[in-house]
Amino acid sequence: MFRIKICGVTSPADARLAAEAGADAVGLNFVAGSPRRLDAESARAVAAAIPRGVLRVGVFAGTSAAEIRRLVGDVGLDAVQLHGHLFDDAPATDPPERCAELAGLPVIRAVRLDAAPPDGDPLASARRWIAAARLAGAAPAMAIVDATVAVSRETGAAALGGTGATVDWAALKRAAPLDIPVAIAGGLTPDNVAAAIRQTGLQAVDTASGVELDPGRKDPAKMRAFVAAARMLLPPSAKSG
Repeated sequence: MFRIKICGVTSPADARLAAEAGADAVGLNFVAGSPRRLDAESARAVAAAIPRGVLRVGVFAGTSAAEIRRLVGDVGLDAVQLHGHLFDDAPATDPPERCAELAGLPVIRAVRLDAAPPDGDPLASARRWIAAARLAGAAPAMAIVDATVAVSRETGAAALGGTGATVDWAALKRAAPLDIPVAIAGGLTPDNVAAAIRQTGLQAVDTASGVELDPGRKDPAKMRAFVAAARMLLPPSAKSG
């Protein structure tokens, strides 16, 4: 679905700059509690600034299918990213049935590595969720492996992304691949994205905090440097400007 995604974009200016830098997908955040969360009006302005040919991805966690569909139509989104917990009773959980409920919309599923022993499968939960989604009627089109959920010491709330924490690249490399396309996220920056691609072998990358001046405010130079570094390792089919 994409090779290089810049997520958590909060302004039309940053959306244009992300596209000009060479990103082929831009993420708009609708997750409660995120410093990058957009309301519908702001999101419409951001989406309108993204040029044709660049994927507009709405990022959700624990949002009903009806509300997601409403925002997709209202804002003008091309794809949906489910970023909540895989299996949990917490409000920010996206059950496997959500894919079937969103039939007709491309769905990207954020997953996280399990705390597995060296000979275990760190993607076991991700595989189980994808299999359950397929059994329920529709599997996601793509997965993003993000960093482990962090819990804020101040609020006790879980931060589902954009924390700057990285994925265990070695553990991900050891795991058998998922049966859908996979991107890597979690703490990627212009300085480490090439190493992440080399060490994991994955052919798509996603960043938010790694190209920011402040949460939600992107750094044009970092976005250009991130895309340039990723392109050095990605296949020729990646967006070229």
